[in-house]
Order: sequence, then structure tokens, then C-alpha cells
Amino acid sequence: MPSYSAPLRDMQFVYNELFDPADISALPGCEDATADLVEPVLEEAARLAENELFPLNATGDSHGCQYEDGKVTTPPGFAKAYQEYAEGGWIGLPCDPKYGGQGMPGALNVLMEEMACSANVSFATYVGLTRGAYRAINTFASEELKERYLPKMVSGIWSGTMCLTEPQCGTDLGLIRTKAVAADDGSHQLTGTKIFITAGEHDLTENIIHLVLARLPDAPPGIKGISLFLVPKFLPNKDGELGERNGMRCARIENKMGIKASATCEMSLENATGWLIGEPHKGMRAMFTMMNDARLGVGIQGLGIGESAYQAAVQYAKDRQQGRSLSGTQYPDQPADPLLVHPDIRRMLLTMRAFTEGGRALSVWIGRNIDIRDRSDNPQARKEADDLVQLLTPLVKSYLSEAGHDAAQMAVQVYGGHGYIRENGVEQYARDARIAMIYEGANGIQALDLVGRKLPAHMGRYLRRFFHPVQKWIDANTADATLQPFILPLAKAFGRLQIATGQIAQAGLKNPNEAGAASSEYLKLFALVALAFLWAQMAKVALSKKETDEEGFYQAKIATAHFFMERVLPQTGSLFSAIMVGGKTMMEFPDDAF
Repeated sequence: MPSYSAPLRDMQFVYNELFDPADISALPGCEDATADLVEPVLEEAARLAENELFPLNATGDSHGCQYEDGKVTTPPGFAKAYQEYAEGGWIGLPCDPKYGGQGMPGALNVLMEEMACSANVSFATYVGLTRGAYRAINTFASEELKERYLPKMVSGIWSGTMCLTEPQCGTDLGLIRTKAVAADDGSHQLTGTKIFITAGEHDLTENIIHLVLARLPDAPPGIKGISLFLVPKFLPNKDGELGERNGMRCARIENKMGIKASATCEMSLENATGWLIGEPHKGMRAMFTMMNDARLGVGIQGLGIGESAYQAAVQYAKDRQQGRSLSGTQYPDQPADPLLVHPDIRRMLLTMRAFTEGGRALSVWIGRNIDIRDRSDNPQARKEADDLVQLLTPLVKSYLSEAGHDAAQMAVQVYGGHGYIRENGVEQYARDARIAMIYEGANGIQALDLVGRKLPAHMGRYLRRFFHPVQKWIDANTADATLQPFILPLAKAFGRLQIATGQIAQAGLKNPNEAGAASSEYLKLFALVALAFLWAQMAKVALSKKETDEEGFYQAKIATAHFFMERVLPQTGSLFSAIMVGGKTMMEFPDDAF
């Protein structure tokens, strides 16, 4: 059976060495987030993930959630683990101390989320949805609603959800039919059906706060007519304690391919009482705040599963004896050499490693910019950080979820036939990882968002937040001979990205289908360049410290950077070719021939 050990050394490298932690501790409210505090926080988070969450992963998958008469029961052990998680303050780790949060940096929370997802991604969904709901309420709700709901959500006594999808609409939210009618007391009565609602009903908290998209009677058609409402499972009394049950109930839960311990619910609203968040007909603006957080969280799910899959595959490759090395027997005292000696096994393991370490750096980079966006007292710094977060969010969601799924599939392949057997554990990673490419906006939608919205936004301003730093770093380090194996591949791939960007911009103006046809390849090309930029920086740090590298950490980092540049980054060549050839072959294929 697989095991999980939090990669604390690599997390500390990214947080403290790749990036300057002083940038974060200098932000208002983050003054206490020094290495003296961050290190024990990570260590305690690792203990919780390894000892409390991971042991529930396989049993949660086999037991699943149970539904009976509108009530959902989570698998054995989940309620106890959730209570410990909440009492430890982990739900409120990045939240405002005004509402009982700890006010810790988002960059630190990214690493906490990764550990939770590695250990038990089903469990992590309950917590992640609450944080997203917290952010939407904190940003857009009235002070009265914030005071009433946020303290108990931050403490974990209450949880949160986002209710978007309906039977007739998923991606196209303009087709939503749920109705909201104003009541005399300032509340609204909501009626409709929502499906695929993660954590819509469960037994972990005493109340669940749903954020629901609905239409007012005078709403204009389409997406411009959607409003956002806060709809609690139980209506709080004036003293803040639980009152009567609201008219929103779970009709059933889905029988899913993976994340079986996460309750995916169909929710029925019958004159459910809710309160408007933000302005009428402006609900998508508020919901996108939550959705963007959720998209980053889904990318981290892919990263977390990829890390667990990598660890399982490495251990199996070291232990399992199969055949002899192509270059001659390596372990003559054993009946066969371990799988680790075989080139294709090493190819898969190093691909997984290059993804997880690069993806971790990308996630923390985003987390740092979220901290600057939310906390800096410099308006220009806030705007620039937000621009970068906006630009890279589709990459994090799409590429990390896809690469995490690929890593899980490779773990099954390393195990061979034993990987296909449930009791060995890695097939669960493959099933759990699959949904991340679909929910919170399917990866194809993320690609369309990147080319259709982010590239042209503000006359290319978002792009400049990435392109300019990359070019500046290349120019500043080109003369360093030791960095040539990393700078030259980065510069070549970056050049491809720049040309492809111009091609998509020009072709898309003439024919939008051209941009759409290239979007998925372009997103992956962009993501690989972003990882190459980070790997080059990691190599530079590691090279500067290799002389004092007693444990071999920096040598391994340099070797993995070489592998990424030589064996993974060349994918940008084929992606570039596909982009440049255009979409004629797919768009002119006859509909009747499908």
C-alpha cells in the first residue's frame, strides 16, 4: 500500500530559497510570518496530513458517502478528522483575524492545501469550498452578513458551498432557471434545482452556507441577469444560533468515478430563504471571485495527487524486482534487479518529479502574488500582482490538473498489473485525479479563457506581467556559463510562445475559430514556458549552494532541472507546430462525417 510523507524540504526550498520570504513578511498583516513561524506551521500541517488525513483516504474511497432521506453521512473517521482540522485553526489559516482567522500568507496556505490534497483529496474538498465561499462573502456581502456568517465559517463550525450548475446548464450559466423573489423583510425566496454541488450536504458541520446563483423577476436574459444569494441550511436566529431548517435540501448524491468520500449533491430549493450578495444582476462578478479561488484549488488538487502518485511509484520501483538492467546485472546478490534500473521506469519517475517540483513552485508563485494583491499598500504592486494571477489562473487549473492525472496514470503503469488492483492503492489516484480536469470549468474552457479573455485584456497588459520578467531574467543571466543549459532551452521555448501569441492574436481577429482551435495547445505551451522559467531559477539557486550540499538535495534539484529542459520542455516544439498550422483540418471536417 502507498504511504505519504510531506515533501517539507522541497516546500521550504520554494518558500525560503527560490523566493524571498521577506517580500511576504513585509506585507501588512504578515509581519509574523517569518521562517521561525512558517517552518513549525508546515511541520504541524505535515503531521496532520500524514497521520490523520492519509489513513482515511483508502477507507473513504471504499466506504464513500451514504445518503438517506435527505441526510448525507461521510465515511467513518471524517467527522473526527474534520473536528481536529477545524480546532487546529487550519480552515482559517489565511483568513482575516477580524473574523477569527490567523491571517497567514496565502503562499503558506498553498502548501497546506497541497498536503491536504496529497493525503486525502476528498477531505480537502470540504475545506476548500468553505474558503472560497468565505472570500466571496468577505469581498461582496454586506457588513451584517459578514458579521453573522464569517466567524463561524472561519472557525469551521459552519461550512460553505458554491451552487452554480443546473440540469440544463453547466458551462453556459446564462441558461440558469433558479428564481429568486424578493420578500418584505429584505430577504428573497429561491426556487430551483442545482446539481453537482460539492459538499452540498454532509455531517461535518452544524450548518452549511450555500452561495446560489439565481434570477430576479426583472433579470435581463443571459449571463447579465444572474444574481448571487447566500442561502443557509439552517436560518440563524438573531443571536446567531441555529433556527429553523431552510427550504434547501439534498435530493440525492452522485455515484462517481472518484473522490467518493466527497459528497456531490443534487440540491432542491423550494422557497428557500436567501440574501442578496452584491448588486442585483451582478452575481457572476462575485461568483467569479469564488470560482477563481476554486480553480487554483483544483490545480493544487492535481499537484497533490501527483506528489502522492510519485512517492508511491518511487517506492514500488525500488522494491519490486523485475528483470535485469540492459547494461548488465546491477544487483547480482538478488534474483532480479529492481524496476528502478530500467530506462522507461526512470523516464516516468523523472517526468512525475519534474512536474511536482515545478508545479509546486508555480503554485507558490501564484500564492505570493495573491498575498501582494490582497495586502500590499502599493496600488501599482497590487494591480500588477492581480494581473499575473488573472493570467496564470487558467494555466494552474488546467495544466496542473492534467499533469497530475498523467502522474497518477504513470504510477499505475509503474506498478504494472498490480497498479490495476484496488488494494494496492494507486488506481484510486487515477480515479480521483480525473475530475480535476472537468469541474470548476473544464480545461478546454480554461484554454478559451486564456486566449479569448486574458490575452487581449487591457491591450495585452496581462501578458506583459509575464513576458517582461521572463525576458529580463534571460537577459540578466545570459552571460553566466553555468546557466547555459537552462537559459538556452528557456529562451527557445519563450520565443515560440511569443510567436504563437502573435499568430493567435492575428488569426483570431479574422476567424475566432482559429484562436479556439489553437487554445489547448497554446495553454500547454504557455504552462511549459512558465515551468521552464521557474526551473531555470531553481537551478540557479541550487548551483549556488551545491558546494555545501551534504544531503544531495541541490544536486538532485539540478539533475531534475536538466531532465525538464531536455526531456519535457521540447514538447513546446510539437505544440508550436500544431498552433501555427491553424484549425482548418478540424473546422472543415464535415459534421455528417462524425
